[in-house]
Amino acid sequence: MAHVISDACISCGSCEGECPVSAISSGDSQYVIDADSCIDCGACAGVCPTGAISEA
Repeated sequence: MAHVISDACISCGSCEGECPVSAISSGDSQYVIDADSCIDCGACAGVCPTGAISEA
């Protein structure tokens, strides 16, 4: 199951660089994770300063 980014995202970009498959990109108001590309490794969740990333 892919990870998701909640509204707590502050668009800092920390997660984008941690994703080994480049599944994270900047959306309209916050970062988003492409569920089809996400390999559910959790690297992004480990670096999120607001805890905005969790498993779907």
